[in-house]
Amino acid sequence: MALLEVEDVKIYYYTLKGIVKAVDGVSFSLEKGEVLGIAGESGSGKSTLAWGLLGLVPPPGRIVSGAIRLDGEDITRLSEAELRRRVRWKRISMIFQGAMNVLTPVYTVGRQMVETMVVQGGMSEEEARARAFELLESVGLDRSIFYRYPHELSGGQKQRVVIAMALSLEPDIVIADEPTTALDVIVQAQILNLLKRLQREKGISFILISHDLGIIAELADKVMVMYAGKVVEYGPADIVLRRPRHPYSYLLLQSFPRLRGPRVLRYIPGTPPDLRNPPSGCRFHPRCPVAVERCEREEPPLERLGEGHYVACWRSRDGVEEIEKMEARMMGEAAGGS
Repeated sequence: MALLEVEDVKIYYYTLKGIVKAVDGVSFSLEKGEVLGIAGESGSGKSTLAWGLLGLVPPPGRIVSGAIRLDGEDITRLSEAELRRRVRWKRISMIFQGAMNVLTPVYTVGRQMVETMVVQGGMSEEEARARAFELLESVGLDRSIFYRYPHELSGGQKQRVVIAMALSLEPDIVIADEPTTALDVIVQAQILNLLKRLQREKGISFILISHDLGIIAELADKVMVMYAGKVVEYGPADIVLRRPRHPYSYLLLQSFPRLRGPRVLRYIPGTPPDLRNPPSGCRFHPRCPVAVERCEREEPPLERLGEGHYVACWRSRDGVEEIEKMEARMMGEAAGGS
């Protein structure tokens, strides 16, 4: 049995202008000690899914249907009090996006860390204080950080504090939502190395959410690509990142530069759809360069292509190859014109 199993989860926002289908039938599993990378453009449903796993979807959103099983128990059926007592921070915790906005500016780092452990973990003040010093050192920070206010810290220090807080009650799963946002490349590398070390030494399972495929490639064992609230591709990282079979996954990868080999950077024309009224059929078809009539009429199921590799595309067998041929022709015409 997997540590976490998410089955056909739907999370909708009920607004005055209509129902926003932010997460619409997402399924995946996570093993102990495994890292799952979730990729996709802004608005694809990545962060909403993360909030859903913690039972913290902000109003007017709610989990409409589906199951989230932690060690076989469906936690969507737990009350708010049970979730707070048994799951949040103890079993599943989160490194929130934008550490600058997470920490309370009028409290010291130490007060915020201790309060979490006393209220959520039932520790005494003395135990929580000792644990806070231990956590700060484990993420490479000096004990003096305990007495400082957030405005006295650099961006990288704040992010490490947030990571330490996420680990305070020794959870089984840590969700890292854009953990390197707004950090320079040197600090990004330090944070990624820290996450790798924590995963290796403590056996923590991570769900890494990012639009940066380079970060996901660095850490993930499995990759799930989301588009407009749907999973379009899911499987082992070396397969999805090296040989994607969904046109969206392929074009997303083409938008990132490579260190070696020739590469013409691509962008995906158009914008993500309005999830109050998503397109019929495949939600990517209005932007897909190889869409056919069937793509407009019928929604493709998530089908297995290989060992643990799933793709939701009617053209999963030949679509990417056709895009590659189109690109080769365009490059040839450009070279001939010059």
